[in-house]
Amino acid sequence: MSKEAEAIRIDKELDLSNAGRGVWLVKVPKYIANKWEKAPGNIEVGKLKISKQVGQKAQVSLTLSDAVINIDPAEEIPRDHRLDVSVVTKQTLGVFSHAVTTTRDDPVPECEKQYMEGRIVQKLECRPYADNCYMKMKLESIRKASQPARQVKSLEKIVHNYKPVSDHKHNIEDRERKKAEGKKSRDDKNAVLDMLFNAFEKHQYYNIKDLVRITRQPISYLKEILKEVCDYNMKNPHKNMWELKKEYRHYKEDDKKDDDATKDTMSDSDSD
Repeated sequence: MSKEAEAIRIDKELDLSNAGRGVWLVKVPKYIANKWEKAPGNIEVGKLKISKQVGQKAQVSLTLSDAVINIDPAEEIPRDHRLDVSVVTKQTLGVFSHAVTTTRDDPVPECEKQYMEGRIVQKLECRPYADNCYMKMKLESIRKASQPARQVKSLEKIVHNYKPVSDHKHNIEDRERKKAEGKKSRDDKNAVLDMLFNAFEKHQYYNIKDLVRITRQPISYLKEILKEVCDYNMKNPHKNMWELKKEYRHYKEDDKKDDDATKDTMSDSDSD
C-alpha cells in the first residue's frame, strides 16, 4: 500500500451492542417528509399512539404536532394518519449509523466508528384518512398538475424585445483574416515532396514554421509527409528542426568528398 493510501485510510469499528434491538421501518407520504425536512431539530413533530385489543392486531396511529402543521400555513396537510403494519419475515434488514472523530489541530478523520442501531422487525406504511382536508389537498395537487407549463397572456402594452446578436464582431474579424490569408488546402503528395526536396537543397535544417510557409500546407498533413522522408532532431545544436533522412541527402559537401575519393583512386591506378 502506498503512503498516500495509508494517509487517507480510516480505521472503522462496528459496534454491535444494539444488534438484537428491534426497530420499525416507516414509510411516510411525501408531504409529511417535506414538512419534517423543514422542521428544526428542537421541536416535537408528532405523537405515535399504539392501541391493542385481545385477539386483534395492534392499531397504530400518528398525529402531527401543531408546530409541523404551521411550518407552512398556506400548505394544509392532514393531521391524523394510520399506520399499516406488516411483519418482516423473508428479509434481514438493519439500521446503521456512524460517527467520525477528529482533532482540533488535524481536521482529517482519525477514526470512523459504525453502530448497528437495530434489526428491522416491522414495516409500517403511513396513510391519511379520507377526510375533507385530505380530499382538498388532493384536488389542489390535481389542479396544479393539470396546469400547462406555458400559458398564453394578452399584452396591453408594447413589449420591446432585444434580439440576440447573430454574429459577434470578433468572429467576423477572424473570418475576414482567414479569408485574407487564404485557406491552406492539401496539394498532391508528390508536389509537396518536390517543394520539400527543393528547400532542403538550399538548407540542411528547417523548423516547422518555415516549412509551412514554404509549402503552404496544413501542418498536420505536412508532418505526415515529413515523417516519411525526414528526421526530427531532439538534441542540440539543431534541436526541434527537421532534416532529410540519410537515404535522401545529396549535399554538395558529400559530392565533393565523392569527387576527392575518385581522384585519389585514379591517381593510385596511374602510379601503378
